[in-house]
Amino acid sequence: MILFNPMGYADEITITRILKDCPTIAVVGLSSNPARPSYRVAAYMQSQGHRVIPVNLNETHVLGEPAFPSLAQVPGTIDLVNIFRKSEEVLPIIKEAITKGTKAVWL
Repeated sequence: MILFNPMGYADEITITRILKDCPTIAVVGLSSNPARPSYRVAAYMQSQGHRVIPVNLNETHVLGEPAFPSLAQVPGTIDLVNIFRKSEEVLPIIKEAITKGTKAVWL
């Protein structure tokens, strides 16, 4: 599993490979509010052909997709987990991503 954050811990080649090899992206903390960064990032990824799966306890649908309360409840394969949560909430999410067999995590 590759752990990636935007602070430069992965080079451009790695980022390109992740995005090419990860058609299904679960976005933890995805909000239905278009002003939120999670919404803008997910909308862009969706516009680029990725399947975006919202993971948010407080949402039912975002960007036309049903939302799930946790990664564990997402059916099927997740290639990439994109996390928009407070740092103290990240470790359990990464553990869930590992259990699901996720290829990469983006913070």
